[in-house]
Amino acid sequence: MTASGVMSRIEIYTTGLCPYCVRARRLLDKKGVAFADIRVDLEPARRQEMERRSGRDTVPQVFVDGRGIGGFDDMIELEMDGELDGLLGIEEAGG
Repeated sequence: MTASGVMSRIEIYTTGLCPYCVRARRLLDKKGVAFADIRVDLEPARRQEMERRSGRDTVPQVFVDGRGIGGFDDMIELEMDGELDGLLGIEEAGG
């Protein structure tokens, strides 16, 4: 759980053309959260880092405060379960 008003540190490993990466970036943009977009197609050495951290070789891979939450499908599942905002450090309106 994040302290009141403190956004989580979000990192997302992506490529430019991956449709799931585009959707993941759009969802994070829609949520209004800042995130580090690590483009493994532009920085191939970062792909090995992503695979080591996540245990997966597919993009996107999303990390919140250093914890891997998976790819786009995992992120959408968290959103549908009402858990994504809390992970991202977004407070609901009205508290």
